[in-house]
Amino acid sequence: MGTFDKILFPLKWVVAQIMVGSHKVFTFFGMDPESGWGWVLSIVTLTVVIRVLLIPLFVRQIKASRSMQIVQPEIQKLQKKYKGRTDTASRQAMQQEMMAIYREAGTSPFASCMPMLLQMPIFFSLFRVLIAVKDIAGGTYRTEKIGPLDQVVAQQIENSEIFGASLSSTFLGSDVISVKIITAVLVVLMSASMLFTQRQLTMKNMPASAADNPMARQQKMLMYLLPGVFVISGVSFPIGVLLYWTTSNVWSLGQQWWVIRNSPTPGSEAERMLLERRARKAARKGLVVEEEKPSELEDEPKKTSGQRQQPKRKPRSKR
Repeated sequence: MGTFDKILFPLKWVVAQIMVGSHKVFTFFGMDPESGWGWVLSIVTLTVVIRVLLIPLFVRQIKASRSMQIVQPEIQKLQKKYKGRTDTASRQAMQQEMMAIYREAGTSPFASCMPMLLQMPIFFSLFRVLIAVKDIAGGTYRTEKIGPLDQVVAQQIENSEIFGASLSSTFLGSDVISVKIITAVLVVLMSASMLFTQRQLTMKNMPASAADNPMARQQKMLMYLLPGVFVISGVSFPIGVLLYWTTSNVWSLGQQWWVIRNSPTPGSEAERMLLERRARKAARKGLVVEEEKPSELEDEPKKTSGQRQQPKRKPRSKR
């Protein structure tokens, strides 16, 4: 067993436990043990379990991304302040002031990447488990089994098919037309769901003040670059891995839609749409939505975004 497999073995064991355990549940309720759809549902179950465990990190990711967008005007001012100053002292001072801005906002440049980074070991573990299925089924794997995934179970997986394709098949490793069609469809779905997820985050949940800065431009570039990378690399992934990644992307898309719809970034298009929905809802109840105005005694300047709106009843004479 290689060093990489040794490092991943605990995660591979967990992946095998969830897959085989959920498959036993499906067969208990009447599914054919050798049906490919039973193993498809097992991979979907694995994805859902992992994503549910990552919900707290996802919430932190959304908050971190929102805070990063809000502080971008301050970061731009800081960059202008130190523009052209390349000496060590100036660079250190700029770095310290930048980290102070991030700390005050309760975020960091890396917080929004955590859910994806934590998923990558699981992704590679599933990849290695599915790659090992053929060798375990044939008795030629380095070890006899991976957790509950022994030779009998591996042979079930190898014999199971969906539309004539096994879950361990890849686009490049098979000449079967059905395999190539299924992998191509899954690669497109995986890349499209990733694109829509990134587009939803950058187009709907980004305030106008943060729309034109280096970070925003980088996000827009990644929005198109990452799906393209997965289109190219996806032809090397087993069908089971493509199922996991596509399901995970669809989950992210729906989860992010719900969060952005109900808790958008102040000043974003999503917030404008939320306020319009609240206004329509209040109108149906015979209420008028008016913006809260600060007291004349307050010295703080009026904020133009993120204000709460309070519904107030119409005067009787106007009904």
